[in-house]
Amino acid sequence: MLRRTHTCGELRDSHVGQTVRLNGWVNSYRGHGTGLVFIDLRDRFGITQVVFDGEDLGKEILDTADHLRNEDVIAIEGSVRIRAGGENPKLITGKIEVVVTKFELLNKTANPPFLPDDTGSGGKLANEELRLTYRYVDLRRPTMQKALATRHKLYQATRRYFDENGFLEIETPILYKSTPEGAREFLVPSRHMPGNWFALPQSPQLFKQILMVAGCDRYMQICRCFRDEDPRADRQAEFTQIDLEMSFVRREHVIEMMEGFVRRLWKEMCGYDVPPIQKMPYREAMERFGIDRPDTRYALEITDISETAA
Repeated sequence: MLRRTHTCGELRDSHVGQTVRLNGWVNSYRGHGTGLVFIDLRDRFGITQVVFDGEDLGKEILDTADHLRNEDVIAIEGSVRIRAGGENPKLITGKIEVVVTKFELLNKTANPPFLPDDTGSGGKLANEELRLTYRYVDLRRPTMQKALATRHKLYQATRRYFDENGFLEIETPILYKSTPEGAREFLVPSRHMPGNWFALPQSPQLFKQILMVAGCDRYMQICRCFRDEDPRADRQAEFTQIDLEMSFVRREHVIEMMEGFVRRLWKEMCGYDVPPIQKMPYREAMERFGIDRPDTRYALEITDISETAA
C-alpha cells in the first residue's frame, strides 16, 4: 500500500511541486469524458482534490479511476500543483490539487445505505435508525468526526489541568461487589462462582475514599458509571463523569479548584475567558429558585404571596 505522507487537510500552496501520498475515502467523483477524472479525497482532517490525467496515466489506471464511486477507499501518489480551475474557498486545501502518478484501490465499497455528509442526499439527513444500523458510516460525517475530536481535546485539557494541580489519575475497578448508593445497579453473573455476581459501579465513591486514606492526597479519573434506572434528561444507563477527591482541604479549596477547571476548559475549548463564577449559599438558592442548581439566566424566582393569598 502507498503509505501516506500527508493528510487530506494538510496540503497548502507551500507544498506545490512536492510529491505526496494520500489515503482516504472518495467523497465525490467527477468524470469529464476527456481523459480527466476528478476525485475529492476525504479523511478526518479534510478534503483534497486529486486529478487523474489520461495523458500521464495508463489506460488501465484511468479506467479504474473512472469507475470510482463514493466511499471507495484509495491510496494515491502525485505532485501538488495550484488548482487549475481556480481556488475553491469552501475547502482549506482549496488552492491546490494533486495530479496522480500512482494509484491503488484499497477497498471497493458496496452501494452505501446513505452518504456520510451532514445534509444527506436531497438535503435531508438519513433517519436515526438507519444511521445507527450503519454506525460506521454515520461516524464518517463531519459533525460526528468533530464531536469525537472535541471530546478527545476535552479529555486532554482535563488531564493537563489536574496534573498541573498535583492530582494522580488512577483507574478504579469496574467489576466489584454491590455497594448500593441510591440507584439500582447492573449485575454481571460470575461464570467461576455460580449463583454469585459482580455489580457495575454507580460511581467510584468507595474507591476514591480508600485512596485518600491510603495517602494518595489528590485523585482524578474520567470514569464510566452505570445505573439501572429510568432515563432522565441528564442521566442514562451508562455515562462518563469526571471524578476527583482531595485530602486536607476545606470547602473553599474545592470550589476554587473546580472554578479554575471550568475556566480552563472554556478558554482551551472555546477561547472564552470566563469571568469569576457567581457563588450562592444553598439557603438563598432554595429560597429564591427552589433548586440547588438554579439557572440564573431567567428571572423565574420564587415570590412570597402569602399576604395576597390570605
